[in-house]
Amino acid sequence: MQNLYQNILQAKKNRQKLLAILIDPEKVSIEQALILSEKIKKSPATHIFVGGSTFNGTHLDELISIIKTTTQLPVLIFPGHPSQISNEADGILFLSLLSGRNPEYLIEHHINSVDILAKSNLEIIPTGYLLIDGGKETAVQRVSQTQPIEQDNIELAYKTAKAGEFLGKKLIYLEAGSGANQHVSLDMIRYVAQNIEIPLIVGGGIRSMKTIQEVYNAGADLVVIGTAFENDNNFFSV
Repeated sequence: MQNLYQNILQAKKNRQKLLAILIDPEKVSIEQALILSEKIKKSPATHIFVGGSTFNGTHLDELISIIKTTTQLPVLIFPGHPSQISNEADGILFLSLLSGRNPEYLIEHHINSVDILAKSNLEIIPTGYLLIDGGKETAVQRVSQTQPIEQDNIELAYKTAKAGEFLGKKLIYLEAGSGANQHVSLDMIRYVAQNIEIPLIVGGGIRSMKTIQEVYNAGADLVVIGTAFENDNNFFSV
């Protein structure tokens, strides 16, 4: 499955909002993946992201294969490390942590993944990744050793996102972190969305359909949920 990015662009043009379920392979076993896939089939999800900050297991290929076969949805890798690349997926968000200044996450991991990606069939989507303060220390913050952008520093978030767009990133991802106490502020989402041309992804700390809709209304083109969906069997029915 190719043309993932073109489909996202077309959805933005058509004002069709997208929804991704984020699956952390460190927290999801093969058995759990089967159950989770059935839940996803009954949800309005349009995409599946797979990856995590600290995963170093061996079941990634099998996990993605099961998810793709069961759900029939496009699967994109959301990598925390080059070791998380799998050719079983359809594409990869080629993340550059623009909000931090750690060279490993700005370019070094990307260099180390070139040989793997050059031999793969993955659609590679350059993505500017901004970590926003969600009210608690996240795994991304610990692993990358970078500080998140404060919620009230909307100007810095905008300039960082816009710089990413100028650098040629195809997506901007505002992330409060898995299990965040609070999601990215609506004011920040709104300002960034109004001032960039490329699609905007927002994730972290989103725990209800009401919040998803608010984030959409603020300007997000694609919302990502993970922990809340995994923990609540009735997430989309209330």
